[in-house]
Amino acid sequence: MTRYISVCFTFIVLTMPTFAPAITYDIDPVHSSFNFKVRHLTVSNVTGTFGKVKGIAEIDDREITALKVEVTLDASSINTGHAKRDEHLRGADFFDVAKYPTLTFVSKKISRIDTNRILYIAT
Repeated sequence: MTRYISVCFTFIVLTMPTFAPAITYDIDPVHSSFNFKVRHLTVSNVTGTFGKVKGIAEIDDREITALKVEVTLDASSINTGHAKRDEHLRGADFFDVAKYPTLTFVSKKISRIDTNRILYIAT
């Protein structure tokens, strides 16, 4: 009887899914970049970056679509390579960094595109 219980217990343990919690990672600002590109006067593109960033990514290995990402950008750290344009972007006409010092992105939906491309982050 004890042998039967041991075999049943082993079977149950081995067939149960792993209940490992999701792992939370801090986004490394040194090895990450947050870039943008905007069409300017329908003639050219303006590119830029945000230099100061904080964030986390919560990853569940069992289900990639359960990925959660939250990123906070310091709006005053915008850099387009043109000092006057950057000051204008920081002003009330655009980001108004005095009133809104940070920009926050929180993922709402993660979808699998296909088996070759892992995921697409939709907001």
